[in-house]
Amino acid sequence: MNNDLVSHINTSLEISLPETLSQEELREKLSAHINHLINHDFEKLVYYLYRIDVDENKMRRLLEQREGENAAALIADLIIERIVQKKEARKQFKTDSTDSKEERW
Repeated sequence: MNNDLVSHINTSLEISLPETLSQEELREKLSAHINHLINHDFEKLVYYLYRIDVDENKMRRLLEQREGENAAALIADLIIERIVQKKEARKQFKTDSTDSKEERW
């Protein structure tokens, strides 16, 4: 599952992280990338957050509640969480290809 997660993150953020990262390494590298975007290309970060569909209100609340903590790491966690949620939703609603067209309706 981690390889698939990294693949989705690479696609969503247009980066090239190695697919063999541990969960902690993924979080660290993603945090570093987000920190770079915060400091050098904030508009692109906002674009990625909308593209991934990170809940803006949830992110604001989290950043306010945990003020003083590493914002990039908090945002990385939200991105990972959202991508996992989307993957689970796709899996849950995936239709069986053996169903007839009438049954899919």
